[in-house]
Amino acid sequence: MEQAIGKANALIEAMEYIRRFRDKIVVVKLGGSILDDMELQYKLLVDVVFMATVGMRPILVHGGGKAITQAMNEAGLEPQWVQGRRYTDERTLAIAEHVLVHKINTPICNTIRSLGCRAMGLHSLSSCVVFAEPLRLENGDGRKIDLGLVGKVCDVNAELLTMLCQAGVIPVIAPVAMTRTGGKLNVNADSVAGKIAAAVKAEKLVVLSDTHGIRTNKDDPESYISTLTEGEIAKMIADGIITSGMMPKVEACLTAIDGGTKKAHIINGRFEHSLLLEIYTDKGIGTQIVK
Repeated sequence: MEQAIGKANALIEAMEYIRRFRDKIVVVKLGGSILDDMELQYKLLVDVVFMATVGMRPILVHGGGKAITQAMNEAGLEPQWVQGRRYTDERTLAIAEHVLVHKINTPICNTIRSLGCRAMGLHSLSSCVVFAEPLRLENGDGRKIDLGLVGKVCDVNAELLTMLCQAGVIPVIAPVAMTRTGGKLNVNADSVAGKIAAAVKAEKLVVLSDTHGIRTNKDDPESYISTLTEGEIAKMIADGIITSGMMPKVEACLTAIDGGTKKAHIINGRFEHSLLLEIYTDKGIGTQIVK
């Protein structure tokens, strides 16, 4: 009886959040071990389908770095890294596109459909909603560094994404973008998620990773901070608390918030129902970033 009452209380607690977020777009970025553990991924997609069932409008963006590296190794290619980014030539891009679309995007869409929701894969081999231009980094003396076929997002088809959400379709986006001249570029999935959240003015961006939000001590999982402002994040970056591993996720969150997203969240996707706990309960379990 007590267990049943506990479930009822959880539903009552969730009711206000369900009402508040009805018809609101939430961008969810999938990455880390979620993409390697099919059981974990299935449970997470069940949560996404729950969100859609109670009236939220989820958009999924996924990465696939580990799977791409594995596929390159199987093809006899050694990944080359430049300032933490994968150098991408034509062959690397072809492998990345195949893995992202056929090994990750399509199975995610199929799982969502098997759970009773409609899904549409949006990527460079179908309808592409993300457009990019070549990314050039600078070294210490101001010279440009060539990353090959690596891009930065310059435009998002927000109108198509919004129409799909309103029609009850869950967009599932792979991070290979098109150029204005019809070429293709490999883009960081965190960056794609941040740009999409900004473009559609999402209610929330939720970045699922393998860490418990942003920590004050990277070696202590329990030192994560529940809420941070942009100013507090800037200080943590300056103090060296937020470093390279977390930086793309933090930058994506700041991009989203600067573009009009109300809140961004970084949570540990390895915990069961972490997505629902962050959105539909009072306490949450990760770090939320606010303006």
